[in-house]
Amino acid sequence: MSKHIPTGITLHKSAQTLELDFDGEKFDLPCEYLRVYSPSAEVRGHGPGQETLQLGKEDINIEKIDQVGTYAVCIHYDDGHNSGIYDWELLYDLGVNYEKHWQNYLDRLEAAGHSRKTH
Repeated sequence: MSKHIPTGITLHKSAQTLELDFDGEKFDLPCEYLRVYSPSAEVRGHGPGQETLQLGKEDINIEKIDQVGTYAVCIHYDDGHNSGIYDWELLYDLGVNYEKHWQNYLDRLEAAGHSRKTH
């Protein structure tokens, strides 16, 4: 049973963010961030060291969100990706640890010789 259950989930398509509210603890997470940290096998692989660095996701947006039981959501992105099931604990972790996870993503991009395009 999840200890963190969102009390609100709001998609802001024009801002390309997903707002999550966990009993007053609010997180406004960029779609790019959620996409590159998708819990799908396509992104995470099937074990440690099998992760695939996601490139070119700066302009990604969410098309729709489906609830999965009482424990998760499935996010459908406009690049066709929709195989990740984001449970409440993962979403909470992505919110609470946003700075750390985002910096890790940027460091991995740099190490791979890539950079994000800026608008």
